[in-house]
Amino acid sequence: QLQLVESGGGLVQPGGSLRLSCAASGFTLDYYAVGWFRQAPGKEREGVSCISSSGGSTNYADAVKGRFTISRDNAKNTVYLQMNSLKPEDTAVYYCGAGRGPGLLRTVIAGNEDGMDYWGRGTLVTVSS
Repeated sequence: QLQLVESGGGLVQPGGSLRLSCAASGFTLDYYAVGWFRQAPGKEREGVSCISSSGGSTNYADAVKGRFTISRDNAKNTVYLQMNSLKPEDTAVYYCGAGRGPGLLRTVIAGNEDGMDYWGRGTLVTVSS
């Protein structure tokens, strides 16, 4: 079965950190750019970060720049999102998607989901004291 599985979500206090993982099953992530999206209650899904297939290029939404870091370990078929200095407004379900289309580093941050070929089911991040 071809799928992505997110993990690492949970409850954290403001200012805390979490690391999310996005693991591929049934296919190799080597040839795919991977994007992280999030959807807060009552809001549309938005793009958070994206990393190229090689890991050499990354992009971030302004709201998370300087606080979140995306990385990948192709040997482990996994992409990570390190989230530091978390704020209550970061509370959301976080999803990862994998795609091979052109311009994904830009379109993911614009919130365009069309380029994703595979999706995970999401992991909940709650930032609250």
